[in-house]
Amino acid sequence: MTEPISQRELRNDSGRIMRELDEGRSFVISRNGRPIGELRPLRRERLVDTRVALAGFTAAPAIDFDTFRRDVDATLDQEPEPRA
Repeated sequence: MTEPISQRELRNDSGRIMRELDEGRSFVISRNGRPIGELRPLRRERLVDTRVALAGFTAAPAIDFDTFRRDVDATLDQEPEPRA
């Protein structure tokens, strides 16, 4: 989400703005009420916050690891020999 901020806010609240950039927020900077530029993160973190990941798995079914291992062994070739 892009938040409009003034040139003065950019100057006075630069610490907060930098933290929010780290969190992925973008800003449109205005001077005298007219938008003049955009400030956005160069990169997005690819990692998911632990709380978000755990919340996504709360309704997931339990895994029977023995069945899982059998399924993997039946599907994948895990021999240490290189393929020709």
